[in-house]
Amino acid sequence: MTRSSRRAGATGQRLTLSRRFALISLLGIAAVAAGVVVATAEVMRERSLDEGTRSAETLAGWVAPLVPVEAFRTGALDEEHLAVLEESTARLDGAVLALRIWNVDGILLFDSASRSTAGFPHPAQLESAARMGEPSAVIRPYLAGAAEGEVGGARTALDVYVPIRSGGQLVGAAEVTFDHTSGMRARAMAVRSIALAAGAGLLLLWLVLFRTVHTASESLARSAMDNARMALLDALTGLPNRRMLFGRLERAVAAAQRGGPGVAVLLLDVDRFKEINDTLGHDRGDDLLRQAADRLLGTFRGRDLVARLGGDEFAVLLAVDTPEEAERLAHRARAVFTEPFVLGGIPVHVAPSIGVAALPHHADDVRDLMRKADIAMYTAKQHRLGVALYDVAADGSSPSRLVLQGELHEALSRPGELGVHYQPKIDLASGVTVGLEALVRWHHPTRGLIGPTVFIPLAEQSGLIDELTDVVLRTVVGQLAAWPADERLPIAVNLSAHTAASPAIVETITGLLAEHGVRPEHLQVEITETALVADRTRVVPVLEALAAAGVRAAIDDFGTGQTSIAQLRDLPVDVLKIDQLFVDDLTDAANAARARSVIKAVVDLAHSFGLQVVAEGVEDGATAATLRSLDVDLAQGFWFSPAVPADDVVLVRRDVPPTPRRGGTVPRRRHVPRARKAPAPTVPASPTGSPTPRRSHDG
Repeated sequence: MTRSSRRAGATGQRLTLSRRFALISLLGIAAVAAGVVVATAEVMRERSLDEGTRSAETLAGWVAPLVPVEAFRTGALDEEHLAVLEESTARLDGAVLALRIWNVDGILLFDSASRSTAGFPHPAQLESAARMGEPSAVIRPYLAGAAEGEVGGARTALDVYVPIRSGGQLVGAAEVTFDHTSGMRARAMAVRSIALAAGAGLLLLWLVLFRTVHTASESLARSAMDNARMALLDALTGLPNRRMLFGRLERAVAAAQRGGPGVAVLLLDVDRFKEINDTLGHDRGDDLLRQAADRLLGTFRGRDLVARLGGDEFAVLLAVDTPEEAERLAHRARAVFTEPFVLGGIPVHVAPSIGVAALPHHADDVRDLMRKADIAMYTAKQHRLGVALYDVAADGSSPSRLVLQGELHEALSRPGELGVHYQPKIDLASGVTVGLEALVRWHHPTRGLIGPTVFIPLAEQSGLIDELTDVVLRTVVGQLAAWPADERLPIAVNLSAHTAASPAIVETITGLLAEHGVRPEHLQVEITETALVADRTRVVPVLEALAAAGVRAAIDDFGTGQTSIAQLRDLPVDVLKIDQLFVDDLTDAANAARARSVIKAVVDLAHSFGLQVVAEGVEDGATAATLRSLDVDLAQGFWFSPAVPADDVVLVRRDVPPTPRRGGTVPRRRHVPRARKAPAPTVPASPTGSPTPRRSHDG
């Protein structure tokens, strides 16, 4: 392309922009001019109405005394008063086409243009004047001689109704019809003059603006593309931003509703991103986001859209037909985070939590689809699932969830619906039962057994968790009291973060123990490490008060929070429960070595502080043997016994198989319990090693 042709093309583009401005601005100026003309005409019309109303009020004030009050009541005017009115109105100038007198019922008493009293008033105007006392003026066409059936020249009339009062009371209305033809002509000429003046002024203004816009159009055209790009792309990663995602998502949803391919959304949140930002700095955090964006772009197909929503959140728009296919792609997206990210020469391992929602399986529109994906992502993060498909059971705002919440509220007041099961804790050295954990169960009358993963989060979200905890505590302490004193084992009860931060729980527990005559060492409370770290200033005083009362405390899911060694040393706790995630990893060949190292480190740290260590989720003998070789004190899980009702609790004994160690057998070291706690009583198992049933109790 030659330079001249390029210049011609550029000139054509500038002319196109100029013409566009010319068209839009001329339309705007025409609208402004029309507005000025209309406003001027309206002002003049209102002025004419006001002047006509004042004239009509003057005439009415002159004519009204000539009409007796009795005539307004009877609706008839005698000949004498009629003659007086005719003589008086005969002197009216030609500007008054007619003067009529009406009573409040719309009966014509007098008409200066005709001796006939047959006629009908204008209803709205008569109502305003005769009943509401407000004058009413209207400009309308007027046909001379219409009353006699003749056809006269068309004129414009100003028809005014004004109220007539007698003794302060409304008795009727005077209708005065003025010839407004000349006034209309004068007004039209005035409006035309103003329109011409306004048009000339606005045209001059348009010429000035056109010159300014014409010179600026080229720079505006250059910046338009840059602005469009910035509006739709994320500045850090270059990915589409939230705005572009929603635009594409709306079109995809519309196409799916017309029978096109299905739509799914993945919402991805980078775990531990805040920790990386705080530790390595925001520059490294930005570098991580850029690398994550590149990996995600390389994972998905061309028709899929990868976007950054902000912070450490990404989204992927998928064209899939089933939620299962979307879930499979979510696992593929998570897999690209397996390799470490190198940040400033430091390899850093991070993993995302991904929520999956699909249309029409989970939602019907864009906003609901994004909300469902966000709920699924929160579920994946909260339960450390990695990937979670939307489940209505985790949605606190779904109708079924609200119904279940109401039923839980009713269940709290109905005895027998909420029960407690007990899972034995086994000493790994001796294989005997040394304690129990209380686990609440909901036996719904129509839904059957509802899992605690469904109703416990529901109780926390709806504010029913304290009532639920009270039911469990009363059941557990009552059961302890029902068992003979020499057969009681310590029972652990889980406390929510909200309950553990409330000083009232101390009074509740000590009151129940005193009421039932149960020693405090037979009751233990458990609180998750996450809850402890989240509100340490409120939780620790509660745990200290319980410790002073003789109630032992345990940190549940240890290893998932951020408790420092110094904090652990000073906490008023006696037991650490290793998070089940590490126990599960013992059976995974890829993670077993790392899991053993972590568990061993936790055990050594806990024993150095005189704390017991409990492992939960033991499903087989090999895992139990490994835990014993790592010096774990107690364990619980299905391999020993599931959680069972109080009547089915037995004193389990399990012989844990030996685990040979490299280099020979190393004697097992047991920790020394803290001196301030009396050791919990244990019940020996039967000599044969078989479970010893409890006696049944009547209360």
